[in-house]
Amino acid sequence: MHDLVLAVTGASGSAYAVRLLEALLTARRRVHLVFSAAGLQVLKHELGLSINAGRFEVASLLPHRTSAADNELVTLHDGRDYSAGIASGSFRTGGMVICPCSMGTLSSVAHGLSTNLIQRAADVHLKERRKLVVVPRETPLGSIQLENMKRLSDAGAVILPAMPGFYHNPQSLDDLVDFVVARICDQLDVPHDLTRRWGDTPLDS
Repeated sequence: MHDLVLAVTGASGSAYAVRLLEALLTARRRVHLVFSAAGLQVLKHELGLSINAGRFEVASLLPHRTSAADNELVTLHDGRDYSAGIASGSFRTGGMVICPCSMGTLSSVAHGLSTNLIQRAADVHLKERRKLVVVPRETPLGSIQLENMKRLSDAGAVILPAMPGFYHNPQSLDDLVDFVVARICDQLDVPHDLTRRWGDTPLDS
């Protein structure tokens, strides 16, 4: 199983990224983690979390996960570091997800810009025909944003908006987050038991 790339940008929805990281670690997948500067700001604002780039520990994002094994599975990259392996197509991965994805990052990737490591890694995944999952969280959407999403979809990316369903009868915000994270994991072929699938058990009448 190849490594996965998780990029976190400045759209609202930090909870999706943190929960996705936990799901990937539970599945024992190696993760290359990249935050944009705005992504770090939103993380602090929405969840009250911050990270130490000089000495990253998984527990800074997931306080209940303190094992050394988890730390060994995650590599934190500086968003300005083009020497990172994920900046090159020669570095094999099993896919990349931008979660959440800001409209600025979406636009940059859709137009082939590579002004930071997140954009460059996404460009690499597209050109190498590897799975790229983009999780936009914005509303309403104008024609510019919709055209950029179509452009990315035409290039091979999966557009997976943070649109939770309700057929699983969610009881909490965590259930709604898990719904979206489960769909992301499915796209990355990562096993999980985050939510009940349609048809698994009869729905309440």
